[in-house]
Amino acid sequence: MINERLFEHYKIDTAKDLKIPKRCPRPFDTLLIDKKGSCYACECTSWLPQSIGNLQIKTLHQIINRNDMREHLQGSITDGSYRYCNEHQCSYIKAGAVLHGQPERIQHLRLAIDDSCNLRCPSCRKQMLFLSNSEDPEDVNRIAEYERRKKLADKINDWLEGYYYPLQVHIGSDGDPFASHIYRYFMEHTPKRDNIKYSILTNALMFESFHTRVPHVIKNLQELGVSIDGASKETYEKLRLGGNWEKINRNLQCISELKQKHNFRFILHFVVQKENYHEMEKIIDLGEQYGADRVWLNKIEDWGVMKNFDEQNIFTPTHPDNIDYNLYLNQVIQRIWKRNDRFIECPTLISEEVRYRNKN
Repeated sequence: MINERLFEHYKIDTAKDLKIPKRCPRPFDTLLIDKKGSCYACECTSWLPQSIGNLQIKTLHQIINRNDMREHLQGSITDGSYRYCNEHQCSYIKAGAVLHGQPERIQHLRLAIDDSCNLRCPSCRKQMLFLSNSEDPEDVNRIAEYERRKKLADKINDWLEGYYYPLQVHIGSDGDPFASHIYRYFMEHTPKRDNIKYSILTNALMFESFHTRVPHVIKNLQELGVSIDGASKETYEKLRLGGNWEKINRNLQCISELKQKHNFRFILHFVVQKENYHEMEKIIDLGEQYGADRVWLNKIEDWGVMKNFDEQNIFTPTHPDNIDYNLYLNQVIQRIWKRNDRFIECPTLISEEVRYRNKN
C-alpha cells in the first residue's frame, strides 16, 4: 500500500470540483499526423480514433480549415458528450481532469510519420526498423515508401512556411527523430523561424552526431525527452537492445551542456518493469547528475509485441514481485522526499494520473 501522505501535494481538478463545463481543447488546438498521412484532432489516436482527413489527398490547410468532421468532433466537446472519444483509453477522461479553453487555432502539431528506430526494445517492437532510399536499392517497395513519407514531410513543411502563429511541433512518438532519415530530412528543412518551437522524444544515441545539422531546431527546442529504461550498463543494454551504455552517457553529457546554453526542459523517461524497478532511485540520481528537469516513471504497457508481458508487468497484484515492488516504491519516494530533489513524476505507477512533486 502506498503511503497516503505522499499525495498531499497532488491535486486533480475536476469539472465537479470547479463547477464549470468540462471542455477538452485537443480537437481545437492539436493535430496528429501518422505515417499513412491520416490526421487526428488529438494527441493520441487511441483516445480519439476518428481521422479527420489524409495528407496524401488534401493539404493541411484544407484538413484544418475546411473540415466537417473536425467541426463534429469539436461539437462533441462543446456539448460535453465526448461521443467520438474513447473514454476507456483517454487519461484525461479517466482521471476526470478538466482541460480549459477553446483555442482558435492549432498550437500543437504531433508527428508520427516514421517508425524507423536504431533500437529494438522488447516492450516496443520485435525488430529494428530503418527506412531510407539508399539502404537497399533493389527493394522497390522500401524506396517507394520512403519517398511517400518524404512527401508527407514536404507537405508539412509547406504548411509551416505559411503559419506564423505560435506552434509547438512534437517529434518522436513512434520512431527516433535522430535515427530516422525522414525526421532528419524534415528537421533540416523546417522554416527557420522563432514562432515554431520543438518538443522531441529520443533514445539520444545519435543526438551528439546529428544535432549540429539542425541548429535552428536546437535553438527553438522547448523540451527534450530521453527514453532510458536502465540506470546501469547491464540493465540498460538488456532492455534497450542495440544500445550502448557508454555512448548514451556521452550523449546525456552533450545534452546537459546544450541545456545550459539553450535552456530547454530536459526529461528522462523510464518504463518501469520487472527487470528495472530496483533501479528507480538510480535513474533519479542519473537525472540529477546530468541536470535533468524531471524524471518520468511510467509503468510498462502492452503494445502487443512483448512475448513475456505478463512476466514483466509487476503492477498486477498477483505478480510474484508486486509486493516487493510496492515496498521498494515506498522507500524510494520517501528518500526522494527527504532529499528534497527537484521532482519526479509517476503518472501511471500507482493510480491514474498520480504525480509526485517536491515542495520547491
